Amino acid sequence: MSAELVELAGTGLELSISGQVATVTLARPGRRNAMTPRMWHGLARIGAALPEAVRVVVVRGQGPSFCAGIDLRMFSPEGVPGEEQAAGPADEDTIAGYQAGYTWLRNPAFVSVAAVQGHAIGAGFQLALACDLRILADDATLCMREPALGLVPDLTGTKPLVDIVGLPRAIEICLTARNVAASEAADLRLAELVVPVSELDGAVEDLVAALLSTDAAAARATKGLLAQAAANTLEQQSAAERAAQARLLAARLGG
Repeated sequence: MSAELVELAGTGLELSISGQVATVTLARPGRRNAMTPRMWHGLARIGAALPEAVRVVVVRGQGPSFCAGIDLRMFSPEGVPGEEQAAGPADEDTIAGYQAGYTWLRNPAFVSVAAVQGHAIGAGFQLALACDLRILADDATLCMREPALGLVPDLTGTKPLVDIVGLPRAIEICLTARNVAASEAADLRLAELVVPVSELDGAVEDLVAALLSTDAAAARATKGLLAQAAANTLEQQSAAERAAQARLLAARLGG
């Protein structure tokens, strides 16, 4: 399936697919890639339409910022131009539809990489957290702004944040709504790598090449194992390893 077959007109998103690599670009640079419901639904459509051959998904922002969060005009009487105004507050089903734009990035079929420069605020921070790996430019700033706006982070970001930094630090980051600079993000393990802005593209390319150098079937099986490890007991994880290895070897031998 080619990128052109995914309907993204008016979503503020771009998709390009080159071989085994898909690149998703937030393309509203005039608004620092601030997000809207159309973008969340567009992300979900991308996730549903990716060819099986894709092994790496790179998520990035157009312009100097990754994503400045929710387009705050959503909360104004005028709304966001081109966006249908909601009749009332979002209900759980509506929010679940927004979350679908994030959850697919955790699919074991591929590795997702966030290339973050400039602002990654609120919904943008959560988008980076939805990815498996994060490479930050040294000008990146992360912030969970929602509580300061009278909201909760509801785009699947709370679990990965707690998993990575621990509960006390996650509480502090969210409830102070403070900025986390790239250097601190690296210390907190929120970034696998921090590089100068001018080197971000090259660092992402190097990581993608390294990821693609691993056997595809083994990579998918290993990511699936790692994703369930935290919730499993040692016995459960050992059993999952045995089963995954047996399936892999049987497939290789044509069994």
